[in-house]
Amino acid sequence: MFDNLTVKLSDLFAKLRGKGTLSEDDVVAGLREIRLALLEADVHYKVVKDLTERIKARAVGEEVLGSLTPGQQVVKIVRDELTETMGGEREPLDLSRSPAVILMVGLQGSGKTTTAAKLAVQLKSNGRKPLLIAADTYRPAAIDQLETLGRDADVPVFSQRGSDPVDIVEGGLDTAETQLRDVVIVDTAGRLQIDEEMMAEVDAIARLAKPSEILLVADAMTGQEAVNIAAAFHDRLGLTGVVLTKLDGDARGGAALSIHSLSGCPIKFIGTGEKLDGLEAFHPGRMAERILGMGDVLTLIEQAERTLDTDKAAGLVDKLRKNRFTLQDFLEQLEEMSKLGPLSSIVDRLPGAAKLKRAAGTEDESEVKRAMAILRSMTLEERLNPSIIGGSRKKRIARGSGTQVRDVNRVLARFTEAKRALKLLGGRRGKGNNPLDAMGLNQ
Repeated sequence: MFDNLTVKLSDLFAKLRGKGTLSEDDVVAGLREIRLALLEADVHYKVVKDLTERIKARAVGEEVLGSLTPGQQVVKIVRDELTETMGGEREPLDLSRSPAVILMVGLQGSGKTTTAAKLAVQLKSNGRKPLLIAADTYRPAAIDQLETLGRDADVPVFSQRGSDPVDIVEGGLDTAETQLRDVVIVDTAGRLQIDEEMMAEVDAIARLAKPSEILLVADAMTGQEAVNIAAAFHDRLGLTGVVLTKLDGDARGGAALSIHSLSGCPIKFIGTGEKLDGLEAFHPGRMAERILGMGDVLTLIEQAERTLDTDKAAGLVDKLRKNRFTLQDFLEQLEEMSKLGPLSSIVDRLPGAAKLKRAAGTEDESEVKRAMAILRSMTLEERLNPSIIGGSRKKRIARGSGTQVRDVNRVLARFTEAKRALKLLGGRRGKGNNPLDAMGLNQ
């Protein structure tokens, strides 16, 4: 997502920052490149026009041309205006009622059912007691899918096969009150915005349920069409927000940059991946910084705090201090990192991510998986005492992991390098010199 746009904008800003002063012609030429980059990213032309005009109004003036750091000022202005284009501030869900009803709508195939389950998982992790209602009676196996996801998420699912969707929702709301559920998430059938009969049905569900949130689930891969879909659903139902799915795919980002400006609907969540934890709150400012190559370290930290085992992290620090870092620890750390999702999604949130990915290609992801397979193919004794791994053991490990002996040698060599580097870092004394201090773990 946004890789090409980020690379082009980063290259442009690098050139602007390299100049001691900027003229109006420099700014106009830069805006021309920004305009082309946004259009290539499938951002709606009206949004591009409005955005670049606002940037120009601020950039061609004393704020930039009279600044001691004009290039940095331009970046700040673009960051501010991108943030405003995507909605300005994060808009949380309205869960003030009990039970709060969240109605999920959208086209068939946009990912509503999976997103409903992901949202339930997120709300549950925040201390809520969600109930899922399976109101999609049209798509084959839609109810089965939601029930399976509900079991995986340990969230109850209300369903009534053969019943009318409106009746199902009514029964689900009664069940929510009986079971003291404080959030109800209704998974409705996919429908075209031009299908009057289906739109009338979801309208009837909305009148019955009186939802505090009506969320459109839209596929980011559809680009500008997602904007048209959002506008049509908003006119009919009065959407309170949008969930953009598949933003971890090949989506160019146009939908994320266009929806709020053209439909008036805020993006509240973005879907990344198929796993149930693959739903993120949408922060316009953080997304703007990702687009500009500044990364999104805050989201990465929040994800790590939710996912990683802090006891294991503390135990690792203790082993590093005592120089007892083994292949077993190496494997455990790789497994912990894999909980954060694909390596590419982690890199996406680091400053300069697009250039890092362009330089590294796609080999890093497969390298990590290969290393984990090799480590798992070793015995516990071998992982705890790698010095015993000779030629015959390497051949066995390679056969067991489906790799070559040279791959086993590469993993062992990288482990030795990592251990040597960690020993040097852990051996430095004095607060402020040790990176472990910065992590708050070297007490």
